[in-house]
Amino acid sequence: MNKLIAALISSLFAMFAFAAGHTATPATPATLKAEAKADKADVKATAAEVKTDAKADASVSKATSKAKVKNAKARSKAATAKAKARDKTVDVKPEDQIGANAKADKADAKADAKADKAVVDANATVQKVKVDAAADKMKAKTDTAAVKASGAADVKASTAK
Repeated sequence: MNKLIAALISSLFAMFAFAAGHTATPATPATLKAEAKADKADVKATAAEVKTDAKADASVSKATSKAKVKNAKARSKAATAKAKARDKTVDVKPEDQIGANAKADKADAKADAKADKAVVDANATVQKVKVDAAADKMKAKTDTAAVKASGAADVKASTAK
Protein backbone atom coordinates (compact mmCIF):
# COMPACT_ATOMS: atom_id res chain seq x y z
CA MET A 1 0.00 0.00 0.00
CA ASN A 2 2.86 2.38 0.79
CA LYS A 3 4.35 1.75 -2.64
CA LEU A 4 1.03 2.64 -4.27
CA ILE A 5 0.76 5.91 -2.34
CA ALA A 6 4.37 6.76 -3.15
CA ALA A 7 3.75 6.09 -6.86
CA LEU A 8 0.65 8.28 -6.84
CA ILE A 9 2.43 11.13 -5.07
CA SER A 10 5.43 10.95 -7.39
CA SER A 11 3.19 10.95 -10.45
CA LEU A 12 1.34 13.95 -9.03
CA PHE A 13 4.62 15.87 -8.66
CA ALA A 14 5.66 14.80 -12.14
CA MET A 15 2.38 16.09 -13.53
CA PHE A 16 2.83 19.45 -11.82
CA ALA A 17 6.37 19.71 -13.14
CA PHE A 18 5.20 18.90 -16.66
CA ALA A 19 2.33 21.40 -16.50
CA ALA A 20 4.61 24.12 -15.13
CA GLY A 21 7.08 23.61 -17.96
CA HIS A 22 4.43 24.07 -20.66
CA THR A 23 2.70 27.31 -19.80
CA ALA A 24 0.67 28.91 -22.54
CA THR A 25 2.33 31.81 -24.28
CA PRO A 26 0.37 35.03 -24.01
CA ALA A 27 -1.34 36.09 -27.20
CA THR A 28 0.53 38.79 -29.07
CA PRO A 29 -1.25 41.61 -30.86
CA ALA A 30 -0.31 39.99 -34.18
CA THR A 31 -1.92 36.74 -33.09
CA LEU A 32 -5.07 38.47 -31.95
CA LYS A 33 -5.25 40.37 -35.22
CA ALA A 34 -4.75 37.17 -37.22
CA GLU A 35 -7.45 35.40 -35.20
CA ALA A 36 -9.89 38.25 -35.78
CA LYS A 37 -9.10 38.28 -39.49
CA ALA A 38 -9.53 34.49 -39.69
CA ASP A 39 -12.84 34.65 -37.82
CA LYS A 40 -14.08 37.38 -40.14
CA ALA A 41 -13.08 35.34 -43.20
CA ASP A 42 -14.77 32.24 -41.73
CA VAL A 43 -18.02 34.13 -41.22
CA LYS A 44 -17.88 35.58 -44.72
CA ALA A 45 -17.14 32.18 -46.30
CA THR A 46 -19.90 30.50 -44.32
CA ALA A 47 -22.37 33.19 -45.37
CA ALA A 48 -21.35 32.71 -49.01
CA GLU A 49 -21.80 28.95 -48.63
CA VAL A 50 -25.28 29.40 -47.17
CA LYS A 51 -26.19 31.82 -49.96
CA THR A 52 -24.96 29.35 -52.60
CA ASP A 53 -26.90 26.52 -50.95
CA ALA A 54 -30.09 28.59 -50.92
CA LYS A 55 -29.60 29.62 -54.53
CA ALA A 56 -29.02 26.01 -55.59
CA ASP A 57 -32.08 24.81 -53.69
CA ALA A 58 -34.16 27.57 -55.30
CA SER A 59 -33.01 26.58 -58.78
CA VAL A 60 -33.91 22.94 -58.11
CA SER A 61 -37.32 23.98 -56.81
CA LYS A 62 -37.92 26.20 -59.83
CA ALA A 63 -36.87 23.46 -62.27
CA THR A 64 -39.10 20.95 -60.51
CA SER A 65 -42.13 23.21 -60.69
CA LYS A 66 -41.43 23.97 -64.37
CA ALA A 67 -41.20 20.24 -65.07
CA LYS A 68 -44.53 19.62 -63.34
CA VAL A 69 -46.15 22.30 -65.49
CA LYS A 70 -44.60 20.85 -68.67
CA ASN A 71 -45.75 17.36 -67.70
CA ALA A 72 -49.30 18.58 -67.08
CA LYS A 73 -49.37 20.48 -70.37
CA ALA A 74 -48.05 17.47 -72.28
CA ARG A 75 -50.62 15.14 -70.73
CA SER A 76 -53.39 17.67 -71.38
CA LYS A 77 -52.33 18.07 -74.99
CA ALA A 78 -52.27 14.29 -75.42
CA ALA A 79 -55.76 13.97 -73.92
CA THR A 80 -57.04 16.67 -76.28
CA ALA A 81 -55.51 14.93 -79.29
CA LYS A 82 -57.01 11.61 -78.20
CA ALA A 83 -60.43 13.19 -77.76
CA LYS A 84 -60.28 14.77 -81.22
CA ALA A 85 -59.27 11.44 -82.74
CA ARG A 86 -62.16 9.67 -80.98
CA ASP A 87 -64.61 12.41 -82.04
CA LYS A 88 -63.78 11.66 -85.65
CA THR A 89 -64.95 8.05 -85.18
CA VAL A 90 -68.44 9.03 -84.00
CA ASP A 91 -69.98 10.08 -87.33
CA VAL A 92 -68.36 7.34 -89.41
CA LYS A 93 -70.42 4.83 -91.35
CA PRO A 94 -70.61 1.40 -89.74
CA GLU A 95 -68.63 -0.24 -92.53
CA ASP A 96 -65.79 2.29 -92.05
CA GLN A 97 -65.83 2.07 -88.23
CA ILE A 98 -62.98 -0.45 -87.94
CA GLY A 99 -60.65 1.70 -90.03
CA ALA A 100 -61.65 4.85 -88.14
CA ASN A 101 -61.02 3.15 -84.78
CA ALA A 102 -57.61 1.95 -85.99
CA LYS A 103 -56.79 5.47 -87.10
CA ALA A 104 -57.88 6.82 -83.68
CA ASP A 105 -55.80 4.18 -81.91
CA LYS A 106 -52.80 5.24 -83.96
CA ALA A 107 -53.42 8.89 -83.04
CA ASP A 108 -53.74 7.86 -79.36
CA ALA A 109 -50.40 6.07 -79.44
CA LYS A 110 -48.74 9.01 -81.20
CA ALA A 111 -50.13 11.48 -78.65
CA ASP A 112 -49.01 9.29 -75.74
CA ALA A 113 -45.53 8.93 -77.22
CA LYS A 114 -45.23 12.68 -77.71
CA ALA A 115 -46.37 13.32 -74.12
CA ASP A 116 -43.95 10.71 -72.78
CA LYS A 117 -41.07 12.33 -74.64
CA ALA A 118 -41.97 15.72 -73.19
CA VAL A 119 -42.12 14.24 -69.68
CA VAL A 120 -38.75 12.54 -70.11
CA ASP A 121 -37.17 15.77 -71.38
CA ALA A 122 -38.60 17.76 -68.46
CA ASN A 123 -37.41 15.18 -65.92
CA ALA A 124 -33.96 15.08 -67.52
CA THR A 125 -33.72 18.84 -67.17
CA VAL A 126 -34.64 18.57 -63.48
CA GLN A 127 -31.97 15.92 -62.93
CA LYS A 128 -29.36 18.09 -64.65
CA VAL A 129 -30.29 21.05 -62.45
CA LYS A 130 -30.08 18.84 -59.35
CA VAL A 131 -26.60 17.63 -60.31
CA ASP A 132 -25.45 21.19 -60.99
CA ALA A 133 -26.89 22.35 -57.67
CA ALA A 134 -25.12 19.55 -55.78
CA ALA A 135 -21.86 20.46 -57.51
CA ASP A 136 -22.30 24.13 -56.59
CA LYS A 137 -22.97 23.18 -52.97
CA MET A 138 -19.86 20.99 -52.81
CA LYS A 139 -17.71 23.74 -54.36
CA ALA A 140 -19.00 26.23 -51.80
CA LYS A 141 -18.32 23.79 -48.97
CA THR A 142 -14.79 23.21 -50.29
CA ASP A 143 -14.17 26.94 -50.56
CA THR A 144 -15.35 27.43 -46.99
CA ALA A 145 -13.04 24.68 -45.75
CA ALA A 146 -10.12 26.25 -47.65
CA VAL A 147 -10.79 29.66 -46.11
CA LYS A 148 -10.96 28.14 -42.63
CA ALA A 149 -7.73 26.22 -43.16
CA SER A 150 -6.02 29.34 -44.50
CA GLY A 151 -7.14 31.33 -41.47
CA ALA A 152 -5.90 28.64 -39.09
CA ALA A 153 -2.54 28.60 -40.87
CA ASP A 154 -2.29 32.40 -40.64
CA VAL A 155 -3.01 32.29 -36.90
CA LYS A 156 -0.42 29.57 -36.44
CA ALA A 157 2.15 31.55 -38.42
CA SER A 158 1.47 34.71 -36.40
CA THR A 159 1.91 32.75 -33.18
CA ALA A 160 5.35 31.59 -34.32
CA LYS A 161 6.57 35.17 -34.80
